[in-house]
Amino acid sequence: MAKNAKTVFLCNSCGYESAKWLGKCPACNEWNSFVEEKIKKEDNFIASGNENKKSQKPTALNAVEGKEEFRVSTGYAELDRVLGGGLVKGSLVLVGGEPGIGKSTLILQLCNKISGEGKVLYVSGEESAEQIKLRADRLNINNEDILFLGETDIDVIQSNILELNPKLVIIDSIQTMYSDEITSAAGTVSQVREITARIMKLCKSNNITTIIIGHVTKEGSIAGPRVLEHMVDTVLYIEGERYFSYRILRSVKNRFGSTNEVGMFEMRNEGMCEILNPSSVLISEREGNPAGSVVVATMEGTRPLLVELQALTSTTVFGLPRRTANGIDFNRLTLLMAVLEKKAGLNLANQDAYLNVVSGIKVSEPAVDLGIVLAVASSFKNISIPNDVAVIGEVGLTGEVRSVNLVDKRLKEIEKLGFKTCIIPESNKKVLKEQYKLDIIGVQNINEAMQKLGLK
Repeated sequence: MAKNAKTVFLCNSCGYESAKWLGKCPACNEWNSFVEEKIKKEDNFIASGNENKKSQKPTALNAVEGKEEFRVSTGYAELDRVLGGGLVKGSLVLVGGEPGIGKSTLILQLCNKISGEGKVLYVSGEESAEQIKLRADRLNINNEDILFLGETDIDVIQSNILELNPKLVIIDSIQTMYSDEITSAAGTVSQVREITARIMKLCKSNNITTIIIGHVTKEGSIAGPRVLEHMVDTVLYIEGERYFSYRILRSVKNRFGSTNEVGMFEMRNEGMCEILNPSSVLISEREGNPAGSVVVATMEGTRPLLVELQALTSTTVFGLPRRTANGIDFNRLTLLMAVLEKKAGLNLANQDAYLNVVSGIKVSEPAVDLGIVLAVASSFKNISIPNDVAVIGEVGLTGEVRSVNLVDKRLKEIEKLGFKTCIIPESNKKVLKEQYKLDIIGVQNINEAMQKLGLK
């Protein structure tokens, strides 16, 4: 072995470095995540930037002149919303999502929308120029400033970026890029960390906006070391079910805006189309007035969303009843059914229960608890909940309905879409500051809510 190289073991999950192989990572507690890699000593200086050491002195924070970020609109109101107003010049954005979810499609459409802002360099290590051209023709991409580079060597990519000086660079994807200075294969912890560090230094020093597309693991996180998400300015995830056309673009980190913002798109033949009023789309197909269906108001970032919950209960033919939840945490469903049995007196011990969030949306907010309870009770009693009723509220283990935040925004969205009645926690009703045309009913526990809807 050469003297200028050493063998280390790196955790694929978090990048933790160890001199020997470990079965369990002491940093992130992942099992069997260590891989052996050979790293040259001088590589550490490349990633950390220590090759140009300069003496720096502290500066008074009050003496630093703050500058407002220069933003470029992406042409999509939903994407601008998630980014905090548009792409910040010189920022580094990481976009992740499952294979086939629409990452490359959305970014290619973005390149077309910012026509006239300057050259765009699209670097792909996965697809050829012919494949990208076929997709561009299908999406009606006609921006003459888009330049394509099919390359995985970061040295070649860096030289092209410096020569062209584009306004926007797309890296698709970070796991396919490699550096000759590191002996490990492309996509490993060392390669991903090194490539990202070089891209970050390049885009920051030349004020070039860069978008990196990243693969995700089976758990849904960006493949590679966790430090990758810490290095970039913004992290976006595209979520959605494979068999549904709706996609949610979620911001989980944003140095230039608020986090947990969401934008909604629909995958169509012409590409990703933004949905400006998601609530009306998600509840547009409600027909009739079947038992077990209810509309709830949930918050995604600062945006209220109305979604339809559907519950179905039926007498089980097995010794142990089945519980299935789609779009809702399974443990939350079983917990709320236990509350219904204990506090509302419903005999659900011999009932199979199925819960579904319509359109493939995933909801994790506790404010939909009351909707779950009422949907299950409605199906069990075979009594329908009126179509013009919406529900908000968190349910505790003792059956009480607890207050939720941002109730005013939820009520405005409910009122805008034509609902007549809304059931909310009593504690929220007492502190309402605005007047609504809605008939707002405050309840303290699940029994009161069931009585108001004739379920008890």
